[in-house]
Amino acid sequence: MTDQPDELSIGQVAERTGLSVHALRFYEREGIFLSPIRRAAGGRRVYTEDDVDWLTLCTILRGAAMPLDDIRRYTELVRAGDGNEPERLALLRRHEERVREQQQKLDRCLDLTRFKIGVYEDILAGDTVPAEDKASLPATALGQCGPVGTSEPLRIVRAERHRSLTKHGEYGDE
Repeated sequence: MTDQPDELSIGQVAERTGLSVHALRFYEREGIFLSPIRRAAGGRRVYTEDDVDWLTLCTILRGAAMPLDDIRRYTELVRAGDGNEPERLALLRRHEERVREQQQKLDRCLDLTRFKIGVYEDILAGDTVPAEDKASLPATALGQCGPVGTSEPLRIVRAERHRSLTKHGEYGDE
């Protein structure tokens, strides 16, 4: 097992995190790192393993759609040290709720996608299922897979199924 270097260049951090050097500079400007990034002779940035670990946490939170302002605030709270744990917890609970809502929306989208896969598998297998049977979506897909309160996915599915059935002569239109 090789030891990790104590000091990392911006290129090494970019390679390890998958972020561009521009993104690393942006996070630094936005105050996302716990401590200021040290500079070597000549002004080159020098990162530590702690910086990479913190950056990994922040990019996971960002990947789960935590707003940058919340990540910045969380960083400020951690940087301030002990005594603000209730505020940190509240911030993370708010984020958890947003992630749960996002997950529910994605689950509905996945239900719709699975339904559409089934429609095309049926068509390709030569099954002739009445449109009214195939057009009804699973209950979870009746919600939204787009803007809140829209039934657009359901109308699209029904229209597409009708076109598919008509094209394949299942309505006797050919």
